[in-house]
Amino acid sequence: MNDDHVLVIGGTRFIGRHAVEEFLAHDYEVTVFNRGNHDNPFADTDAVSHFEGDRTDDSDMAEAATLDPDVVIDCVAYKPREVRTATRVFDDVDAYVYISSGSAYGDEEIPKREDETRLCECTDEQAIDDSPESYGPRKAEGDRAVFAAAERGVNAMSIRPCIVYGPHDYTARTDYWIDRVLNHDRVLVPGDGSNVWHRVSVSAVAEALRVVAEEGDPGEAYNVGDRRMLTLGETVETISETLVAAGVEDADVDIVTAGKRELATAGIGMEEFPLYRSYPHVLSTAKLADLSWDPISVEAGYERAVEDHLASDRTGRENGPDRADTERVLGVLDTL
Repeated sequence: MNDDHVLVIGGTRFIGRHAVEEFLAHDYEVTVFNRGNHDNPFADTDAVSHFEGDRTDDSDMAEAATLDPDVVIDCVAYKPREVRTATRVFDDVDAYVYISSGSAYGDEEIPKREDETRLCECTDEQAIDDSPESYGPRKAEGDRAVFAAAERGVNAMSIRPCIVYGPHDYTARTDYWIDRVLNHDRVLVPGDGSNVWHRVSVSAVAEALRVVAEEGDPGEAYNVGDRRMLTLGETVETISETLVAAGVEDADVDIVTAGKRELATAGIGMEEFPLYRSYPHVLSTAKLADLSWDPISVEAGYERAVEDHLASDRTGRENGPDRADTERVLGVLDTL
């Protein structure tokens, strides 16, 4: 029986929710620390305690430290100051694990490696900004706060996931493509379908958090991504095959690709499609694999994502071109 106590900062929406389930499955005592602004999926179980507070409030953080956790998983540190505060308040834990991002990398390299690829710079203005444009720099500066804390003797580490998908994904980026496969017999994919934006199942991220907490080295960062990468075209094919295997009728679709010129006939840009990236984004996961991390397969990851989509009311349609515009492009392609 594991007597360790983990404090999950966040813990009720997406990655944090899966992290709670992962640590529970490995017999940890779990406490969720958040403001209580979202529904708590663990409200009806005694297995998870709840500490209500604002992680941006230093007094709330100090009070949370009195819970005396062995492990702290920081899911919602979006500004470097928050990481600096957390690593100061929880300076005596066995492990503090900060969720950074693959967006923290400042150079386009294939693959991006933790100890080689340059991180984004972060200005003072970016460090306190909330815009998407400053997200990568803010995450990179959070990594630097982790490294500085480790130099002071804090058992602080970080993980850098790429695009995360799976059950309870409120971003609904993958849902856009599942919805397309479910409702249309022809699915329009930008480019030639071969672009690669490394993704990772949320289950693999949750496992990585536990493994790094248990076996990671202070001051280190660990990339997290599916072991096998799918192109965007292969992603749509995998979704289609998963739905067919689940007995969904008419889920066997034709994938139709379109370049910039064809998409422009409907005023669509390539980047408007979710999960499209013009330059490949690939993270080396060798460093994490050297620990005992053994993630689920891509097929299992998408099976869980599809199952959750079917049980939800998410469509993801707000994330990309609407069907009327893609139909216009399909019509143009039919005339060529």
